[in-house]
Amino acid sequence: MTEGLHLDLQQSSPIPLAAQISCAPGEVLALVGPSGSGKSTLLRSIAGLYQPANGSIRCGGETWFDSGRGITVPTMNRRVGMVFQHFALFPHLSARHNVAEALLDYPPVERLARAQAWLERVHLHDLGERLPHQLSGGQQQRVAVARALAREPKVLLLDEPFSAVDRSTREALYGELAELREELRMPVVLVTHDLDEATLLADRMCILAAGQTLQADTPDRLMQAPATAEVARLLGMRNMSSGRLLGHAVDHSLLAWGEYRLKVRAQPQLAVGQQVAWVMPTSGVLLMPLNQRPGTPLDNRVAVRIERLLSLGEQYRVTLLAGAERLSMNVPRHVAQRYGLEVGQAIDVRLRGETIHLMPS
Repeated sequence: MTEGLHLDLQQSSPIPLAAQISCAPGEVLALVGPSGSGKSTLLRSIAGLYQPANGSIRCGGETWFDSGRGITVPTMNRRVGMVFQHFALFPHLSARHNVAEALLDYPPVERLARAQAWLERVHLHDLGERLPHQLSGGQQQRVAVARALAREPKVLLLDEPFSAVDRSTREALYGELAELREELRMPVVLVTHDLDEATLLADRMCILAAGQTLQADTPDRLMQAPATAEVARLLGMRNMSSGRLLGHAVDHSLLAWGEYRLKVRAQPQLAVGQQVAWVMPTSGVLLMPLNQRPGTPLDNRVAVRIERLLSLGEQYRVTLLAGAERLSMNVPRHVAQRYGLEVGQAIDVRLRGETIHLMPS
């Protein structure tokens, strides 16, 4: 595939890199990882603001960097649109003139009209003459997006673009980004530390640690089947433990976990008898129905004690103790009230075996 963005970079120092990413036109790829994982370095490498030791970067059929062939295209010659965390607008220029700064390829007489057209596409119809300090955070962010897109880039790079605005503004910007990416059909690379944001916006997520690509897939598949325990931790998965694989049946595998024998979804590629790590989303832990009816064939009944109830708006995050092991689940407030949940209470829960994913220990 020649279209889209393709990056393959390696170096040992000063910032270790062993990263491979690709992003198709119209796709949003989120780079996720802890501070120092190399997210911003990859963005700066794509933009030409940082030159790695080895590797290649191709975008839209053009080679922007190839260490083996001695190719390094300067930043000014790469069609890159970049939106920064704190907007990076020129404080002395109006919104319209800020956008016009990205239109230097056009005759001066056309720039302001084109800048105004871009402002209108991000819903800033009547604010073109305002200076940045006269705009709200969300409006400044829209100006930054308009300026990035006015370059008619081959790739849009977003570096923590929503972290400086409030939640309601952020959610409005999410919707506008979704509209723009459908319309413009360019690769979009998003750096974020917010997993909820990445899951909501991204078609695919790339998990990074110490400059290395650990796993890339859709958000759903990553949460269902992280490749390693490290990936599961970086995804913020709360229910992680270990056990011993006892055997395989046609429709499930059997896992020894403390005093329990858990039926989990069939994973016959793992050897019987080996120690494994396992992970399960919070949605895989459910209260037993009040009428005690059985659930699915892979439901596993486990006796627990409530250690903590944390109120999160309309939900409770409930921490459970199963012997020495902890589990976490989310319960809607009205359900918690109907069950009369309280700290110290002994209850039974169901672990949905079809959501339990096994990994080599």
